[in-house]
Amino acid sequence: MKKISFFLILILVISNSCDKFYEEDLSSLITSESGALDNVTGLTAALAGAYKPLAAGFGGGLSSAHMAAILMGSDDLTTHKASNKQPFREFDQFNVVNNNGRLNATWNGCYKSIQQCNNILANYQNATGDPVAINQIAGEAYFLRAYSYFWLVRLHGDIPLMLDTHIWNTDNLTVSKTPKADVYAQIIDDLQKAQPLMADKKLGTGRAGLGTVKAILAEVYLQMTGYPIYDETKYALAASTAKDVIDNQEAYGFALLDDYADLWSRPGYISNGNKEEVFALGFQGTGNSYNCFMGIAARPGDMSGWDDYMCEINFFNQFPDQYRKDVTFMTELTNAGGETIPWTQFGTKRPYYKKLMGDKQTYATELDQQLERFAETLLIFAEAQIMSTGDNSDPDALEAFNQVKRRANGLDPFTPNPTVDATSITQRDVIDEKGWEFAGEFCRWFDLVRLQLVEETIAAKDPDELQPLGPVRYEILLPQVETEVNPNLE
Repeated sequence: MKKISFFLILILVISNSCDKFYEEDLSSLITSESGALDNVTGLTAALAGAYKPLAAGFGGGLSSAHMAAILMGSDDLTTHKASNKQPFREFDQFNVVNNNGRLNATWNGCYKSIQQCNNILANYQNATGDPVAINQIAGEAYFLRAYSYFWLVRLHGDIPLMLDTHIWNTDNLTVSKTPKADVYAQIIDDLQKAQPLMADKKLGTGRAGLGTVKAILAEVYLQMTGYPIYDETKYALAASTAKDVIDNQEAYGFALLDDYADLWSRPGYISNGNKEEVFALGFQGTGNSYNCFMGIAARPGDMSGWDDYMCEINFFNQFPDQYRKDVTFMTELTNAGGETIPWTQFGTKRPYYKKLMGDKQTYATELDQQLERFAETLLIFAEAQIMSTGDNSDPDALEAFNQVKRRANGLDPFTPNPTVDATSITQRDVIDEKGWEFAGEFCRWFDLVRLQLVEETIAAKDPDELQPLGPVRYEILLPQVETEVNPNLE
């Protein structure tokens, strides 16, 4: 735990981020004892420091190829069978050792963010300045703490729940893990506390608004219906919360984009967001502000890419032949001699995620890391509604589902089309649609775990895929550096 505690008292220096919000001067310590958090200026700087660890590129957080590694137990992600990808293969083959270098990034980034959120939440009520601005900062801090814990509990299960690290205490070095159910309860509490403090719309690219908070709360409720909480009463809460976001999408600044391809295009190096982004991390593509999940990590070695991740054969073959599939995958390339090479002749003999490659051969992309999209809110509602009501033909659930399905086929998402519209849906229909809509985007693994479909999915692997070397685990190990210094985390 010593390393966590070290992170918890480090102060991040923020620079070169995507908009003015991130350009705060954090050259001095921002702690409860320093007095830096007794006014709105200090709180604003601290909030920038709470967002930044989630967008630290190779330094940690949620914006590098380690994200593909830790979610590689799902069938939409795999890696090179040889090369230098052993840390990735360990996840794909359920054979992870606790000193795997890819274990640390999300852990460190989330706990750094949590520490800064704790600083804000311990001080905002006594701070001076515009009360509306101060409340907004506090609301975003509650959201970021909840969001960070949501990632940690889904990945690791029981984890240390630390809410008062603004005050140094040696007990932090021997803290024990908190049961998953208690972590989820805290996540819900934080998201509920955030709501009355926040503006409806996001105040800038890369930030959260009230609509963001409610959309994530709906996702949390849905996650709790299956493994490991098994609370099916949460289906109704997931449905009603997601429906609120859908019904008030204009007020929250959200919308389903007309064209799926528009999600993956940006003018030049400027990241300007889009209305489908419920929550995204924004980048400049320069200095220390870059997204290294997308870009060269997603490109095949055949075009001088890194081969970090690509798609499994069975998932690709089951993906419907439609417009969305064409946008999602790169299935051929042209070699130096002008010859067209199909994916079956690539070095890895796998299709790649074209939508995640960007338009430049670089590890430092300016592209948004779209962590949560409005399309997911629609599908969360569709699944939760039919599961809570027992009505597979619920008209609202069907319309939410069909909007995503129409767009996938290159049609106007808001105009009914009898050719593609479903007239009834099952939970599995929604899970499949969600898998295709968010292929490679951090969703599939959590759905497979929640519904305990991992073993079934592995059994359907193509024989040429990397096969499990160990027992299936729904939760990944804690990093070795944490358990060595604090045996209570074993």
